[in-house]
Amino acid sequence: LVTGIMGAKADSVPLVAVTGQVARAALGTEAFQECDICSIAASCTKKTFMVMSAEDLAPTIREAFQTAQEGRPGPVLVDVPRDVQLEVVEAMFPEVNAIPAPEVPSGTRDKLQAAARLINEAERPVIISGHGIQTSGAYAELLALAENTRIPVITTLLGLSGFPSGHPLSLGMLGMHGMYWANIAVDQADLIVGVGMRFDDRVTGKVSTFAPHARIVHIDIDPNQIGRNVTVEVPLPGDAKAVLQSLVPLVSYKARPQWMQFIDGLRRDHPSLAVPPSDKLQTQHVLANLNEILQEDEGSLVVTGVGQHQMWAAQFLSFNRQNTFVSSGGLGAMGFELPAALGMQAGRPAATVWSIAGDGGFQMTLQELVTAAEEKLPVKIALINNGHLGMVRQWQEMYFENHLKAVPVPGPDYLKLAEAYGVEAVRVSEQEDVLPALRQAKAHDGPFLIEFVVDQSTNVYPMVPPGGSLADTIEDPAVVKGAPSP
Repeated sequence: LVTGIMGAKADSVPLVAVTGQVARAALGTEAFQECDICSIAASCTKKTFMVMSAEDLAPTIREAFQTAQEGRPGPVLVDVPRDVQLEVVEAMFPEVNAIPAPEVPSGTRDKLQAAARLINEAERPVIISGHGIQTSGAYAELLALAENTRIPVITTLLGLSGFPSGHPLSLGMLGMHGMYWANIAVDQADLIVGVGMRFDDRVTGKVSTFAPHARIVHIDIDPNQIGRNVTVEVPLPGDAKAVLQSLVPLVSYKARPQWMQFIDGLRRDHPSLAVPPSDKLQTQHVLANLNEILQEDEGSLVVTGVGQHQMWAAQFLSFNRQNTFVSSGGLGAMGFELPAALGMQAGRPAATVWSIAGDGGFQMTLQELVTAAEEKLPVKIALINNGHLGMVRQWQEMYFENHLKAVPVPGPDYLKLAEAYGVEAVRVSEQEDVLPALRQAKAHDGPFLIEFVVDQSTNVYPMVPPGGSLADTIEDPAVVKGAPSP
Protein backbone atom coordinates (compact mmCIF):
# COMPACT_ATOMS: atom_id res chain seq x y z
CA LEU A 1 0.00 0.00 0.00
CA VAL A 2 2.85 2.39 0.74
CA THR A 3 3.91 2.24 -2.92
CA GLY A 4 0.46 3.40 -4.01
CA ILE A 5 0.40 6.10 -1.34
CA MET A 6 3.80 7.41 -2.40
CA GLY A 7 2.71 7.38 -6.03
CA ALA A 8 -0.34 9.46 -5.10
CA LYS A 9 1.84 11.96 -3.27
CA ALA A 10 4.29 12.28 -6.15
CA ASP A 11 1.50 12.78 -8.70
CA SER A 12 -0.82 14.94 -6.53
CA VAL A 13 -3.65 12.41 -6.51
CA PRO A 14 -6.35 12.80 -3.82
CA LEU A 15 -6.54 9.40 -2.13
CA VAL A 16 -7.87 8.10 1.19
CA ALA A 17 -6.35 4.83 2.44
CA VAL A 18 -8.04 2.97 5.32
CA THR A 19 -5.97 0.36 7.15
CA GLY A 20 -6.73 -2.08 9.94
CA GLN A 21 -4.67 -2.18 13.13
CA VAL A 22 -4.31 -4.44 16.16
CA ALA A 23 -6.60 -3.78 19.12
CA ARG A 24 -5.88 -0.71 21.22
CA ALA A 25 -4.63 -2.73 24.21
CA ALA A 26 -1.99 -4.40 22.00
CA LEU A 27 -0.56 -1.22 20.49
CA GLY A 28 3.17 -0.90 21.08
CA THR A 29 3.64 -4.53 22.16
CA GLU A 30 4.81 -5.90 18.78
CA ALA A 31 1.68 -8.00 18.72
CA PHE A 32 0.95 -10.38 15.84
CA GLN A 33 0.62 -8.31 12.65
CA GLU A 34 1.12 -4.99 14.43
CA CYS A 35 2.51 -2.37 12.07
CA ASP A 36 2.97 1.30 12.90
CA ILE A 37 1.63 2.32 9.52
CA CYS A 38 0.99 5.92 10.60
CA SER A 39 4.72 6.43 11.21
CA ILE A 40 5.65 4.59 8.02
CA ALA A 41 3.23 6.65 5.92
CA ALA A 42 3.90 9.99 7.61
CA SER A 43 6.53 11.04 5.09
CA CYS A 44 4.37 10.30 2.04
CA THR A 45 0.92 11.52 3.12
CA LYS A 46 -0.63 14.90 3.76
CA LYS A 47 -1.91 13.59 7.10
CA THR A 48 -2.45 10.34 8.99
CA PHE A 49 -5.14 9.53 11.56
CA MET A 50 -5.28 6.84 14.26
CA VAL A 51 -8.94 6.45 15.22
CA MET A 52 -9.07 5.51 18.90
CA SER A 53 -12.85 5.65 19.35
CA ALA A 54 -15.72 4.61 17.12
CA GLU A 55 -17.41 7.95 17.82
CA ASP A 56 -14.48 9.63 16.07
CA LEU A 57 -14.64 7.51 12.94
CA ALA A 58 -17.30 9.45 10.98
CA PRO A 59 -15.81 12.92 11.52
CA THR A 60 -12.32 11.55 10.84
CA ILE A 61 -13.37 10.07 7.51
CA ARG A 62 -15.02 13.35 6.58
CA GLU A 63 -11.86 15.28 7.46
CA ALA A 64 -9.68 12.79 5.57
CA PHE A 65 -11.56 13.34 2.32
CA GLN A 66 -11.50 17.11 2.84
CA THR A 67 -7.74 17.10 3.48
CA ALA A 68 -7.00 14.87 0.48
CA GLN A 69 -8.75 17.28 -1.92
CA GLU A 70 -7.90 20.77 -0.69
CA GLY A 71 -4.79 22.68 -1.77
CA ARG A 72 -2.33 20.42 -3.54
CA PRO A 73 -4.25 17.11 -3.66
CA GLY A 74 -2.61 14.08 -2.11
CA PRO A 75 -3.00 10.95 0.02
CA VAL A 76 -4.36 10.65 3.56
CA LEU A 77 -4.29 7.52 5.71
CA VAL A 78 -6.82 6.46 8.35
CA ASP A 79 -5.75 3.61 10.68
CA VAL A 80 -8.51 1.83 12.63
CA PRO A 81 -7.73 -0.63 15.48
CA ARG A 82 -9.60 -3.93 15.36
CA ASP A 83 -11.63 -3.37 18.52
CA VAL A 84 -12.70 0.07 17.30
CA GLN A 85 -14.02 -1.64 14.16
CA LEU A 86 -16.15 -3.90 16.37
CA GLU A 87 -17.75 -1.10 18.38
CA VAL A 88 -21.37 -0.21 17.67
CA VAL A 89 -22.23 3.49 17.65
CA GLU A 90 -24.66 5.81 15.97
CA ALA A 91 -22.58 7.55 13.32
CA MET A 92 -22.82 11.30 13.34
CA PHE A 93 -21.41 12.72 10.14
CA PRO A 94 -20.67 16.44 10.31
CA GLU A 95 -21.98 18.71 7.60
CA VAL A 96 -19.93 18.69 4.42
CA ASN A 97 -17.68 21.70 4.24
CA ALA A 98 -17.61 22.60 0.58
CA ILE A 99 -14.08 23.27 -0.60
CA PRO A 100 -14.13 26.98 -1.46
CA ALA A 101 -13.29 28.10 -4.97
CA PRO A 102 -9.58 28.90 -5.05
CA GLU A 103 -8.57 32.53 -4.94
CA VAL A 104 -5.40 34.16 -6.15
CA PRO A 105 -3.19 34.95 -3.12
CA SER A 106 -2.55 38.64 -2.65
CA GLY A 107 1.21 38.18 -3.10
CA THR A 108 0.60 36.46 -6.42
CA ARG A 109 -1.84 39.12 -7.57
CA ASP A 110 0.85 41.73 -7.01
CA LYS A 111 3.18 39.91 -9.41
CA LEU A 112 0.74 39.32 -12.29
CA GLN A 113 1.70 42.53 -14.09
CA ALA A 114 5.38 41.55 -13.96
CA ALA A 115 4.58 38.12 -15.41
CA ALA A 116 2.44 39.64 -18.16
CA ARG A 117 5.20 42.09 -19.07
CA LEU A 118 7.71 39.26 -19.51
CA ILE A 119 5.23 37.33 -21.65
CA ASN A 120 4.39 40.31 -23.84
CA GLU A 121 8.04 41.24 -24.39
CA ALA A 122 9.43 37.73 -25.01
CA GLU A 123 10.68 36.80 -28.48
CA ARG A 124 11.21 33.06 -27.90
CA PRO A 125 8.69 31.98 -25.24
CA VAL A 126 7.29 28.55 -24.45
CA ILE A 127 4.68 27.31 -22.00
CA ILE A 128 5.40 24.06 -20.13
CA SER A 129 2.18 22.63 -18.73
CA GLY A 130 1.93 19.82 -16.21
CA HIS A 131 -0.52 17.69 -14.27
CA GLY A 132 -1.74 20.75 -12.37
CA ILE A 133 -3.80 21.71 -15.42
CA GLN A 134 -5.90 18.55 -14.99
CA THR A 135 -6.04 18.86 -11.21
CA SER A 136 -7.33 22.42 -11.31
CA GLY A 137 -9.48 21.95 -14.41
CA ALA A 138 -7.63 24.77 -16.16
CA TYR A 139 -7.97 23.45 -19.72
CA ALA A 140 -9.84 26.46 -21.11
CA GLU A 141 -7.54 28.90 -19.32
CA LEU A 142 -4.37 27.26 -20.67
CA LEU A 143 -5.84 27.25 -24.18
CA ALA A 144 -6.71 30.94 -23.83
CA LEU A 145 -3.21 31.82 -22.65
CA ALA A 146 -1.62 30.01 -25.58
CA GLU A 147 -3.97 31.37 -28.24
CA ASN A 148 -4.07 34.92 -26.90
CA THR A 149 -0.27 35.15 -26.92
CA ARG A 150 0.55 32.63 -29.69
CA ILE A 151 3.01 30.87 -27.40
CA PRO A 152 3.63 27.17 -28.15
CA VAL A 153 2.76 24.66 -25.43
CA ILE A 154 5.01 21.81 -24.33
CA THR A 155 3.76 19.27 -21.78
CA THR A 156 5.29 17.08 -19.15
CA LEU A 157 4.46 13.37 -19.15
CA LEU A 158 1.55 13.85 -16.76
CA GLY A 159 0.59 17.05 -18.54
CA LEU A 160 -0.50 15.04 -21.58
CA SER A 161 -4.22 15.53 -22.29
CA GLY A 162 -4.11 18.93 -20.60
CA PHE A 163 -3.68 20.66 -23.98
CA PRO A 164 -5.05 19.35 -27.32
CA SER A 165 -2.38 17.33 -29.13
CA GLY A 166 -3.78 18.38 -32.51
CA HIS A 167 -3.59 22.10 -31.78
CA PRO A 168 -1.14 24.04 -34.01
CA LEU A 169 0.62 25.36 -30.89
CA SER A 170 1.12 21.91 -29.34
CA LEU A 171 4.74 20.69 -29.36
CA GLY A 172 4.19 17.49 -27.40
CA MET A 173 6.26 16.25 -24.48
CA LEU A 174 9.72 17.37 -23.40
CA GLY A 175 12.36 15.79 -21.21
CA MET A 176 14.38 12.59 -21.16
CA HIS A 177 12.30 10.99 -23.94
CA GLY A 178 10.53 14.10 -25.15
CA MET A 179 10.36 15.39 -28.69
CA TYR A 180 13.68 16.67 -30.05
CA TRP A 181 12.08 19.93 -31.17
CA ALA A 182 10.48 20.48 -27.74
CA ASN A 183 13.78 19.99 -25.94
CA ILE A 184 15.69 22.32 -28.26
CA ALA A 185 12.92 24.93 -28.11
CA VAL A 186 13.22 24.98 -24.31
CA ASP A 187 17.00 25.17 -24.56
CA GLN A 188 16.75 28.19 -26.87
CA ALA A 189 13.78 29.93 -25.22
CA ASP A 190 14.10 33.35 -23.66
CA LEU A 191 11.01 32.85 -21.47
CA ILE A 192 9.44 29.77 -19.89
CA VAL A 193 6.00 29.88 -18.32
CA GLY A 194 5.70 26.76 -16.15
CA VAL A 195 2.11 25.94 -15.18
CA GLY A 196 1.23 23.19 -12.71
CA MET A 197 4.56 21.38 -13.05
CA ARG A 198 7.59 20.87 -10.81
CA PHE A 199 10.64 21.24 -13.08
CA ASP A 200 11.69 17.74 -11.99
CA ASP A 201 14.87 16.08 -13.21
CA ARG A 202 13.20 14.12 -16.04
CA VAL A 203 12.06 17.46 -17.48
CA THR A 204 15.14 19.59 -16.93
CA GLY A 205 18.00 17.18 -17.54
CA LYS A 206 21.13 18.69 -16.00
CA VAL A 207 19.67 21.54 -13.96
CA SER A 208 22.69 23.83 -14.28
CA THR A 209 22.29 23.85 -18.07
CA PHE A 210 18.49 23.97 -18.22
CA ALA A 211 17.11 26.76 -20.42
CA PRO A 212 20.26 28.89 -20.14
CA HIS A 213 18.74 31.89 -21.96
CA ALA A 214 15.33 31.88 -20.28
CA ARG A 215 13.66 33.87 -17.57
CA ILE A 216 11.07 31.75 -15.77
CA VAL A 217 7.52 32.43 -14.61
CA HIS A 218 6.24 29.60 -12.43
CA ILE A 219 2.60 28.94 -11.48
CA ASP A 220 2.05 26.16 -8.95
CA ILE A 221 -0.38 25.54 -6.11
CA ASP A 222 2.46 24.35 -3.85
CA PRO A 223 4.72 27.28 -2.94
CA ASN A 224 7.42 24.81 -1.88
CA GLN A 225 7.85 23.71 -5.50
CA ILE A 226 8.56 27.21 -6.80
CA GLY A 227 12.28 27.88 -6.99
CA ARG A 228 13.05 24.42 -5.65
CA ASN A 229 14.86 23.13 -8.73
CA VAL A 230 15.31 26.12 -11.03
CA THR A 231 15.70 29.86 -10.49
CA VAL A 232 12.36 31.62 -10.93
CA GLU A 233 12.10 35.31 -11.79
CA VAL A 234 8.34 35.67 -11.20
CA PRO A 235 6.84 33.20 -8.72
CA LEU A 236 3.06 32.87 -8.92
CA PRO A 237 1.91 30.47 -6.19
CA GLY A 238 -1.75 29.52 -6.44
CA ASP A 239 -4.30 27.34 -8.17
CA ALA A 240 -3.52 27.22 -11.90
CA LYS A 241 -7.09 27.93 -13.00
CA ALA A 242 -7.48 30.94 -10.74
CA VAL A 243 -4.07 32.39 -11.56
CA LEU A 244 -4.52 31.96 -15.30
CA GLN A 245 -7.95 33.58 -15.17
CA SER A 246 -6.29 36.67 -13.71
CA LEU A 247 -3.25 36.54 -16.00
CA VAL A 248 -4.90 36.04 -19.40
CA PRO A 249 -6.57 39.50 -19.55
CA LEU A 250 -3.15 41.11 -19.06
CA VAL A 251 -1.32 39.45 -21.97
CA SER A 252 -1.31 40.35 -25.65
CA TYR A 253 -0.95 38.62 -29.01
CA LYS A 254 2.46 38.57 -30.69
CA ALA A 255 3.22 36.70 -33.92
CA ARG A 256 6.95 35.94 -33.40
CA PRO A 257 7.45 34.61 -36.98
CA GLN A 258 11.16 33.87 -36.63
CA TRP A 259 10.62 31.79 -33.48
CA MET A 260 7.80 29.79 -35.01
CA GLN A 261 9.80 29.24 -38.22
CA PHE A 262 12.73 27.98 -36.13
CA ILE A 263 10.47 25.47 -34.35
CA ASP A 264 8.86 24.38 -37.63
CA GLY A 265 12.34 23.77 -39.03
CA LEU A 266 13.24 21.60 -36.04
CA ARG A 267 10.12 19.52 -36.55
CA ARG A 268 10.84 19.13 -40.26
CA ASP A 269 14.51 18.23 -39.95
CA HIS A 270 14.35 16.06 -36.84
CA PRO A 271 11.48 13.59 -37.25
CA SER A 272 11.21 12.27 -33.70
CA LEU A 273 8.05 10.30 -34.55
CA ALA A 274 9.40 8.51 -37.60
CA VAL A 275 9.17 4.72 -37.17
CA PRO A 276 12.44 2.99 -38.15
CA PRO A 277 11.97 0.74 -41.18
CA SER A 278 11.79 -2.90 -40.09
CA ASP A 279 10.18 -6.18 -41.06
CA LYS A 280 9.70 -6.97 -37.37
CA LEU A 281 6.75 -5.75 -35.34
CA GLN A 282 7.75 -2.62 -33.45
CA THR A 283 6.02 -1.08 -30.45
CA GLN A 284 5.78 2.14 -32.49
CA HIS A 285 3.69 0.25 -35.09
CA VAL A 286 1.31 -0.90 -32.38
CA LEU A 287 0.87 2.54 -30.88
CA ALA A 288 0.53 4.31 -34.22
CA ASN A 289 -2.35 1.94 -35.00
CA LEU A 290 -3.84 2.36 -31.54
CA ASN A 291 -3.74 6.12 -32.08
CA GLU A 292 -5.93 5.62 -35.15
CA ILE A 293 -8.46 3.82 -32.94
CA LEU A 294 -8.29 6.56 -30.31
CA GLN A 295 -8.99 9.29 -32.84
CA GLU A 296 -12.15 7.45 -33.92
CA ASP A 297 -13.36 7.56 -30.31
CA GLU A 298 -11.84 10.54 -28.52
CA GLY A 299 -13.69 9.61 -25.34
CA SER A 300 -11.31 6.69 -24.88
CA LEU A 301 -9.01 6.67 -21.87
CA VAL A 302 -5.41 5.45 -21.78
CA VAL A 303 -3.36 4.26 -18.83
CA THR A 304 0.21 3.01 -19.07
CA GLY A 305 2.71 1.16 -16.96
CA VAL A 306 6.30 2.34 -16.66
CA GLY A 307 9.15 1.77 -19.07
CA GLN A 308 9.74 1.88 -22.82
CA HIS A 309 6.09 1.32 -23.71
CA GLN A 310 5.15 4.27 -21.47
CA MET A 311 7.48 6.61 -23.33
CA TRP A 312 6.37 5.41 -26.76
CA ALA A 313 2.74 5.86 -25.71
CA ALA A 314 3.49 9.42 -24.62
CA GLN A 315 5.14 10.08 -27.97
CA PHE A 316 2.77 8.38 -30.42
CA LEU A 317 -0.69 8.82 -28.91
CA SER A 318 -2.69 12.00 -29.39
CA PHE A 319 -5.01 13.34 -26.70
CA ASN A 320 -7.44 16.01 -27.80
CA ARG A 321 -9.85 15.68 -24.90
CA GLN A 322 -9.03 16.68 -21.37
CA ASN A 323 -7.84 14.25 -18.72
CA THR A 324 -7.76 11.14 -20.93
CA PHE A 325 -4.21 9.96 -20.11
CA VAL A 326 -2.99 8.54 -16.80
CA SER A 327 0.41 7.14 -15.87
CA SER A 328 2.69 6.77 -12.88
CA GLY A 329 5.02 9.74 -13.19
CA GLY A 330 6.80 10.88 -10.05
CA LEU A 331 7.25 7.38 -8.60
CA GLY A 332 7.38 5.38 -11.82
CA ALA A 333 5.75 2.28 -10.34
CA MET A 334 5.85 -0.79 -12.56
CA GLY A 335 2.62 -2.76 -12.47
CA PHE A 336 0.53 0.43 -12.32
CA GLU A 337 -1.22 -0.10 -15.64
CA LEU A 338 -3.80 -2.85 -14.97
CA PRO A 339 -5.07 -1.86 -11.48
CA ALA A 340 -5.23 1.80 -12.55
CA ALA A 341 -7.17 0.85 -15.69
CA LEU A 342 -9.70 -1.04 -13.57
CA GLY A 343 -10.18 2.08 -11.45
CA MET A 344 -10.60 4.21 -14.56
CA GLN A 345 -13.16 1.78 -15.97
CA ALA A 346 -15.13 1.75 -12.72
CA GLY A 347 -15.06 5.54 -12.63
CA ARG A 348 -16.09 5.98 -16.27
CA PRO A 349 -18.07 2.83 -17.13
CA ALA A 350 -19.22 4.13 -20.53
CA ALA A 351 -15.70 4.85 -21.78
CA THR A 352 -13.32 2.52 -23.57
CA VAL A 353 -10.26 2.12 -21.35
CA TRP A 354 -6.95 0.98 -22.86
CA SER A 355 -4.25 -0.38 -20.58
CA ILE A 356 -0.85 -0.28 -22.28
CA ALA A 357 1.39 -2.71 -20.44
CA GLY A 358 4.93 -3.97 -20.59
CA ASP A 359 5.53 -7.67 -19.99
CA GLY A 360 7.74 -6.91 -16.96
CA GLY A 361 5.31 -4.64 -15.17
CA PHE A 362 2.28 -6.70 -16.19
CA GLN A 363 3.64 -9.74 -14.35
CA MET A 364 3.68 -7.71 -11.11
CA THR A 365 -0.11 -7.23 -11.02
CA LEU A 366 -1.54 -9.63 -13.61
CA GLN A 367 -3.62 -11.33 -10.91
CA GLU A 368 -6.00 -8.38 -11.30
CA LEU A 369 -7.29 -10.09 -14.45
CA VAL A 370 -9.59 -11.95 -12.09
CA THR A 371 -10.95 -8.61 -10.87
CA ALA A 372 -11.62 -7.52 -14.44
CA ALA A 373 -13.46 -10.76 -15.14
CA GLU A 374 -15.35 -10.92 -11.84
CA GLU A 375 -16.46 -7.29 -11.90
CA LYS A 376 -17.10 -7.35 -15.67
CA LEU A 377 -14.80 -4.39 -16.28
CA PRO A 378 -14.23 -4.32 -20.06
CA VAL A 379 -10.67 -2.95 -20.09
CA LYS A 380 -8.65 -3.49 -23.25
CA ILE A 381 -5.07 -4.57 -22.52
CA ALA A 382 -2.34 -3.94 -25.10
CA LEU A 383 0.49 -6.08 -23.72
CA ILE A 384 3.83 -5.15 -25.27
CA ASN A 385 5.95 -8.29 -24.95
CA ASN A 386 9.61 -7.80 -25.82
CA GLY A 387 10.82 -10.44 -23.35
CA HIS A 388 12.85 -7.89 -21.38
CA LEU A 389 12.77 -5.11 -18.84
CA GLY A 390 13.19 -2.92 -21.89
CA MET A 391 14.25 0.39 -20.38
CA VAL A 392 16.80 -1.28 -18.10
CA ARG A 393 18.15 -3.21 -21.09
CA GLN A 394 18.44 0.04 -23.06
CA TRP A 395 20.46 1.73 -20.30
CA GLN A 396 22.72 -1.30 -19.87
CA GLU A 397 23.32 -1.41 -23.60
CA MET A 398 23.97 2.32 -24.01
CA TYR A 399 25.79 3.20 -20.78
CA PHE A 400 27.19 -0.03 -19.32
CA GLU A 401 28.95 -1.46 -22.37
CA ASN A 402 26.08 -3.84 -23.10
CA HIS A 403 26.62 -5.83 -19.90
CA LEU A 404 23.07 -7.19 -19.68
CA LYS A 405 22.18 -8.35 -16.18
CA ALA A 406 18.79 -9.61 -14.98
CA VAL A 407 16.84 -7.98 -17.80
CA PRO A 408 15.46 -10.92 -19.82
CA VAL A 409 11.96 -11.56 -18.42
CA PRO A 410 10.65 -15.08 -18.88
CA GLY A 411 6.89 -15.04 -18.91
CA PRO A 412 3.90 -17.35 -19.03
CA ASP A 413 1.81 -18.18 -22.05
CA TYR A 414 -0.33 -15.06 -21.80
CA LEU A 415 -3.15 -16.50 -23.90
CA LYS A 416 -3.47 -19.51 -21.61
CA LEU A 417 -3.22 -17.21 -18.60
CA ALA A 418 -6.04 -15.03 -19.89
CA GLU A 419 -8.13 -18.12 -20.64
CA ALA A 420 -7.61 -19.35 -17.09
CA TYR A 421 -9.03 -16.07 -15.80
CA GLY A 422 -11.91 -16.09 -18.28
CA VAL A 423 -10.55 -13.20 -20.36
CA GLU A 424 -10.56 -13.20 -24.16
CA ALA A 425 -7.10 -12.86 -25.74
CA VAL A 426 -5.20 -12.97 -29.04
CA ARG A 427 -1.52 -12.90 -29.98
CA VAL A 428 -0.12 -10.62 -32.70
CA SER A 429 3.38 -10.76 -34.18
CA GLU A 430 2.89 -9.29 -37.68
CA GLN A 431 2.38 -5.63 -38.58
CA GLU A 432 -0.68 -6.28 -40.74
CA ASP A 433 -2.52 -7.97 -37.87
CA VAL A 434 -2.24 -5.07 -35.42
CA LEU A 435 -5.20 -2.94 -36.47
CA PRO A 436 -7.67 -5.85 -36.86
CA ALA A 437 -6.75 -7.09 -33.36
CA LEU A 438 -7.27 -3.63 -31.86
CA ARG A 439 -10.67 -3.36 -33.52
CA GLN A 440 -11.59 -6.84 -32.28
CA ALA A 441 -10.66 -5.88 -28.72
CA LYS A 442 -12.61 -2.62 -28.86
CA ALA A 443 -15.73 -4.37 -30.17
CA HIS A 444 -15.63 -7.12 -27.55
CA ASP A 445 -18.11 -6.74 -24.69
CA GLY A 446 -15.76 -7.52 -21.83
CA PRO A 447 -12.09 -7.46 -20.88
CA PHE A 448 -9.72 -8.32 -23.73
CA LEU A 449 -5.97 -8.89 -23.88
CA ILE A 450 -3.79 -8.56 -26.97
CA GLU A 451 -0.24 -9.85 -26.66
CA PHE A 452 1.95 -7.97 -29.13
CA VAL A 453 5.21 -9.88 -29.64
CA VAL A 454 7.59 -7.09 -30.64
CA ASP A 455 11.25 -6.64 -31.54
CA GLN A 456 13.40 -7.17 -28.45
CA SER A 457 16.24 -4.83 -29.44
CA THR A 458 14.51 -1.51 -30.19
CA ASN A 459 15.45 1.52 -28.07
CA VAL A 460 13.39 4.61 -27.25
CA TYR A 461 14.48 7.81 -28.97
CA PRO A 462 14.85 10.74 -28.60
CA MET A 463 16.79 10.45 -25.35
CA VAL A 464 18.61 12.86 -23.10
CA PRO A 465 21.64 10.96 -21.75
CA PRO A 466 21.78 10.62 -17.96
CA GLY A 467 23.34 13.77 -16.55
CA GLY A 468 23.07 15.53 -19.91
CA SER A 469 21.27 18.71 -20.86
CA LEU A 470 18.25 19.04 -23.14
CA ALA A 471 20.63 20.36 -25.81
CA ASP A 472 22.35 16.93 -25.79
CA THR A 473 19.20 15.09 -26.91
CA ILE A 474 20.11 11.95 -28.88
CA GLU A 475 18.03 11.06 -31.91
CA ASP A 476 17.37 7.69 -33.51
CA PRO A 477 20.27 7.16 -35.94
CA ALA A 478 18.03 5.00 -38.13
CA VAL A 479 15.77 7.92 -39.08
CA VAL A 480 17.86 11.10 -38.82
CA LYS A 481 21.05 10.26 -40.70
CA GLY A 482 22.26 13.36 -42.45
CA ALA A 483 19.80 15.67 -40.69
CA PRO A 484 21.22 19.15 -40.29
CA SER A 485 22.00 20.42 -36.83
CA PRO A 486 19.74 23.21 -35.52
